[in-house]
Amino acid sequence: MQTKLTVQERLKDLRVVDLGLTLEELAERTGLSRSALGKYESDETAKDISPYAIRTLAKFYGVSTDYLLGLTENKNHPNTELNALHLSDDAISVLTTADFNHRLLSEMICHRDFQRMMLDAEIYVDRIVDMRITELNAIDESMREEVIREKGNSQEDMPLRALELAQVEEHEYFSYIVSKDLNGILRDIREVHREDVTTADEGSIVLDVRKEVEAVASFKGSYQEKQARIFLANLGIDYDALTMEQFVNLIEILKLSKYAGSPFSQRGKSSMTHGKSKSKSKSKSKKKRK
Repeated sequence: MQTKLTVQERLKDLRVVDLGLTLEELAERTGLSRSALGKYESDETAKDISPYAIRTLAKFYGVSTDYLLGLTENKNHPNTELNALHLSDDAISVLTTADFNHRLLSEMICHRDFQRMMLDAEIYVDRIVDMRITELNAIDESMREEVIREKGNSQEDMPLRALELAQVEEHEYFSYIVSKDLNGILRDIREVHREDVTTADEGSIVLDVRKEVEAVASFKGSYQEKQARIFLANLGIDYDALTMEQFVNLIEILKLSKYAGSPFSQRGKSSMTHGKSKSKSKSKSKKKRK
């Protein structure tokens, strides 16, 4: 997961990682004192950074003041007009309102092979090589018909079979090409985030879903109870807060769905575990009181 950098971390990153400067060199080039610059990069004195210093450093590093202050993750494009992005209204609506992993999308777009994937997709969608593929298939089919006239249509004939396999199905071909591009991009990003819990922002719905999936995976109840747990989570209801009676009623309702099986075995014995841990803890507490 990518965590947001603090003001101090941003300042140090820009100086050390981006430009490779010492505090003395930065002081000489900006006119700010070395001691002040050192304080700006320390965790204790973030509130002491003056507006003048913020403006000076933003101009020197070529970033926005909003970036230095942690108000945006964009270093260099704080005021880019939407029409410069050539996005449709629908695309802008999706990007601004849809609940998905925007960080992952950004990494995909910035990957070195993303432009090639888009180029391959454009070639397919705009039918740029359709005529060429049609011509090659026509030549191949003509040669195949010639072989059939000379040798007959034998399924065991190697040259004839080779000509048959040489026919190019454009949809299948470009599906392979574009998916190969995308798989390569995702593999690289996956490798970069090998040690991360997730690529999503903190507070993302992806994190909530991941936690719920992990909770269900480790849950020791029946398959139907796991289904119920997911169903309740989607409604924002705490599974563990239900009484046994409420849970049984819920199961009875879910049994009416064609997608949910019965939580009971064929012999009529309940396989549910809900509430058992609670009843055990209650019985233990009663014994202690005695």
